[in-house]
Amino acid sequence: MKKKIFLVSSSLLFFAVGIARAAGSVALPNNSGLPATDLKTVIANFTNWILGIFGFLAIISFLVSGIMYFLAAGDDKAQEKAKKQMQWSVAGVVIGLAGMVVIYAVDVLLRGGTNF
Repeated sequence: MKKKIFLVSSSLLFFAVGIARAAGSVALPNNSGLPATDLKTVIANFTNWILGIFGFLAIISFLVSGIMYFLAAGDDKAQEKAKKQMQWSVAGVVIGLAGMVVIYAVDVLLRGGTNF
């Protein structure tokens, strides 16, 4: 189940980057009430927003698991549960940061740049 979620979320992320690249030449009507920015910028802002929410939730999960560990007070089962949750929250932070690095790396490579 976790592999499926990871595959679907990473596929959607790469799909969003591809759409942002292809959307540079789409013309929108002027009187629609939409923002004046192009679709590429909107998708890039949305992707950054999603990554920010993901990072925020991962840090909150890390804090909650730390509080759970602190409040376990010698209960081995509760301590193990808190440790497991902390491991998953650290993995979430790492995956979120890796996703951001991949997005920036693909962006630089598609633009023809050589430095990050």
